[in-house]
Amino acid sequence: MTDATIRPPVAARKPSSATHHGVELSDDYAWLRDPGYPKVENAEILDHLNAENAWFEARMAPHQPLIETLFQEMKGRIKEADSSVPVKDGDWLYWIDFEEGAQYKRWWRKPVAGGDDELILDEVALAEGKEYFRVGAISVSPSGRFIAWSTDTDGSERYTIRFRRLGTGGKALDDAVPGASGKWGDSEVEGTIGNIVWTAAEDAVLYSLSDENWRHRTIKLHRLGSDPAGDVVVYHDPDEAFSCGVDLSAEENWIVIQSGDHETSEVRLVPAADPLAEPILIRGREKGVEYAVDVVGDTVFVHANDSHENFRLATAPIAAPGEWTTLIEGSDAFYLTGFSLFRDFYVVEGRQEGLDTIEVRYYGEHGRIEPIAFPEASYSAGLGNNPEFATDRLRLSYESMVSPATVYDYHVATRGLEVRKVQEIPSGYDSGLYRTERLSIPARDGTAIPVSILYRADRPRDSGGPLYLYGYGAYGIAIPPGFSTARLSLVDRGFAYAIAHIRGGDDLGRAWYKAGKLERRTNAFTDFVDAARGLVDRGYTAAGRIGIAGGSAGGELMGAVINSDPALWGAVVAHVPFVDVLNTMLDASLPLTPGEWPEWGNPIEDAAAFALIRGYSPYDQVRAQDYPPLLVTAGLHDPRVTYWEPAKWVARLRATRTNDAELLLKTNMGAGHGGKSGRFDSLREVAEEYAFILWQLGVPG
Repeated sequence: MTDATIRPPVAARKPSSATHHGVELSDDYAWLRDPGYPKVENAEILDHLNAENAWFEARMAPHQPLIETLFQEMKGRIKEADSSVPVKDGDWLYWIDFEEGAQYKRWWRKPVAGGDDELILDEVALAEGKEYFRVGAISVSPSGRFIAWSTDTDGSERYTIRFRRLGTGGKALDDAVPGASGKWGDSEVEGTIGNIVWTAAEDAVLYSLSDENWRHRTIKLHRLGSDPAGDVVVYHDPDEAFSCGVDLSAEENWIVIQSGDHETSEVRLVPAADPLAEPILIRGREKGVEYAVDVVGDTVFVHANDSHENFRLATAPIAAPGEWTTLIEGSDAFYLTGFSLFRDFYVVEGRQEGLDTIEVRYYGEHGRIEPIAFPEASYSAGLGNNPEFATDRLRLSYESMVSPATVYDYHVATRGLEVRKVQEIPSGYDSGLYRTERLSIPARDGTAIPVSILYRADRPRDSGGPLYLYGYGAYGIAIPPGFSTARLSLVDRGFAYAIAHIRGGDDLGRAWYKAGKLERRTNAFTDFVDAARGLVDRGYTAAGRIGIAGGSAGGELMGAVINSDPALWGAVVAHVPFVDVLNTMLDASLPLTPGEWPEWGNPIEDAAAFALIRGYSPYDQVRAQDYPPLLVTAGLHDPRVTYWEPAKWVARLRATRTNDAELLLKTNMGAGHGGKSGRFDSLREVAEEYAFILWQLGVPG
């Protein structure tokens, strides 16, 4: 390794500027965006990213023994040869398994009546020789004759669909959408995304097309054996901010076409037996109204926020699908997050005071409600895979911060929970060694912020010891208090592990989400800081002894809080961070930008939104001050947070900060938003993150 490769890379400064609303924005590092994106072929850019990777490797090299120790600990908590609980769907039982040492899973089935196991999809074989591999969707045709699946081999989330005949003598079909070459017509960057839905006749599938700008506004139909270039457009949304997807109704006789952005939706139905029929529009789009539907018989069930922000459940005759009659009123106390329809009953899911709730209800018996009870005071629970419409039991998932993942069957008639599987931890686990709490910490405006925390029972109170704090706070995504075997490697070394349920997520309902978006976006940042200070005040940790982490919009959170309160943090990990918020929202040509304006604001048209975003955008707010140690990750093929955002941010931090704390950038050159794809490769990246935090906080490995 030459001297040049063991020094921190210094990105060239190439001044550029643009003026918006009378304000000049200067950007010395805009050149790091390859003009040919999504292809990245510029030699200077690749050289810089490779130099950053070399610096990362050089600085982490002395800590490889610790990384290996952590990795082996985490791997030892995973049952390598494992399988899921089989799920009945018609005449078949389906399950997945992992072989000892395998990075990827295999998909199986066997007849309910008895017979041999059949391997229907082998991810291990499909991933062989590939740096990155991920299955996007798997769909078996209604009779079980065919399987369709989609794969991504570079992290760009542009999936190719392939097909195979199942059963004795089954073989791969020649069809490939968008094609084995990855091309669609004259374009080399299109693909598919989302679900694959079979027609009733099993002669075709519907899918969502991802265009060259990674926008999915088109639903197409592909007939088996035909040239995909001739696939028929079933629906195309005229709004460039909307995305489309497909699903099947509960009875599998309707294909559901959903279209929407972050605050508005629209749904259409087409018969599964006649997919090219004129779609039935449920109700036309209305800004701010989100809804989802399913169908039983001639009744449409609608989950909508038109009358209450926490959603209601309504019904309508399919002959007049826009005439909604309330079945379950919206409520300030109960956040109705979704519903599932079955032959004899339906299931409502939601959250009450942030706690997951599942209720069985009965058609025509509006007063009969059967909540499913769980054994702990704080947990995460939800419906699992329940493909059969006519069923007398429900597959459920359950876990808490101290309880490993558990699979239940809930017997509806007896209201009893049957344990089908408890996550096995081969190296051993004793839940009695750990404690979990749900704290309430006041934010600076008086709002109570929930914080879930895990620590060892023998960890001294008021110790001021090390603490790992995780946060996200965007898009109405709740962070549940679930179980993780990996985090035990920190907790067993004296850490407390905490999750701040900050505004911007919907942990406490839709109002909680709205209180952290648009003009109130900064609440998410101050909530996180105030939660950390509250943990310090309660003795769980001390300023400078806190390691923090977040990814994507959570990486934006990391960038904001190190600008505002740099001395509070002892180590920071920002995964694929959305930090160049203003420039991204000013560029309508980028894949996600038009659809993101309802979440962040449109700074192109709105001067107030421009000023607000500029005031918190982490890249724009980098200043001359000391910054905490920072590990940043990126994915070269990431379509969600483009690689140049973290690259530019690190370059500006290096040029502007007033100290020399560790500042590392690792770009996965063959992956995208989620990092490496294999189960052990991704686990090693967690080990790298934890090793960095231990190193920077001075905690023995």
